[in-house]
Amino acid sequence: VTITLFEMFARHGFSVMRFNFRGVGRSQGQFDAGVAELSDAAYVLDHLESLNEAPSQVWVAGSSFGAYLCLQLLMRRPEIDGFIAVAPPPNHYDLSFLAPCPASGIIISGDKDIVAPPADIDRSLTKVRVQKGEVIERGTLAGANHFFQNKLSELEDMAAAYLKKRMKAFEKAQREAAKEAAAR
Repeated sequence: VTITLFEMFARHGFSVMRFNFRGVGRSQGQFDAGVAELSDAAYVLDHLESLNEAPSQVWVAGSSFGAYLCLQLLMRRPEIDGFIAVAPPPNHYDLSFLAPCPASGIIISGDKDIVAPPADIDRSLTKVRVQKGEVIERGTLAGANHFFQNKLSELEDMAAAYLKKRMKAFEKAQREAAKEAAAR
C-alpha cells in the first residue's frame, strides 16, 4: 500500500519519501507505540522540506499505523495541505484527536478489513470536527482487506481521483488569487 501511494504521488509531480518506522525492516531502534515514530515522521518531513524550497503543497499519506501517524503529524504541522490515510485502525488508536482537523483529506478503507472495519472508522469519525472549509472524505473499496490484496490498482485509482480533485481546486484558487492581486 505504501509503495502504491509513493508511486502515485511521484507520478503527480510530488517530491516523495517513503521510510520504515524504527524497528521495521532494516531500520534501527524499537517500536515505541507512536511516540518516537511521530518524531521520526516529523524529522522525515523536515528533511524533505529542506530539499524543496517553498513547495506549493505538502501532503502526508500512510497505511494502518502509518495512517494514524500521518494524521498525528497533520495536527502538529500547519504546512500540511492534505492527507490520504488508508485503513487507520480505530480500534487500536482513537481518532478523536482530529478536532479540529486542520486540513482536508480522505480516509480509505476496504469493506472486508477486519483490522480497520469501515463501520468502526465511521463511528470514530463522528467525534471529529474540522476547521471551517476543511472536509474529511471517506472512501470504501469493495472487496478489499486491510492489505488491499488484489485491490492495489483500485486503491490507487481512488486515491489519485481524490488527489487530482484537490490539485484542480488548489490550482483554481491560485489563479483566482493571482487575478485578485493583479487587480489591486
